[in-house]
Amino acid sequence: MSVYLSFHIKQNVAPARKKDVTIYVILNPLLTFAALKEVVMPKMKTHSSAKKRFTLTGTGKVKRFQANARHLMRKKSNKAKTRLLGSTLVSVADSAKIKRLLCL
Repeated sequence: MSVYLSFHIKQNVAPARKKDVTIYVILNPLLTFAALKEVVMPKMKTHSSAKKRFTLTGTGKVKRFQANARHLMRKKSNKAKTRLLGSTLVSVADSAKIKRLLCL
């Protein structure tokens, strides 16, 4: 199976602009122009574990739940268990990485 590339250049009205270039891929050279497919970049996919662990606040900050609050709770004091309740914000240094995983 051979792949041929052909470039179709659209002329713009304004000469100062760059020309638009659309790339078509011919999978079978015997097919007509109607069978050409335009090359499109794939969609970004959200990281599955990140979408289960993090949420965004209304102001765009990343919210997470506390760690160490699932099991072995009988060892912990009441004060330690109370501190682990609820959610907190992710640090600013890590929020950019998490937003990239969430495709934001």
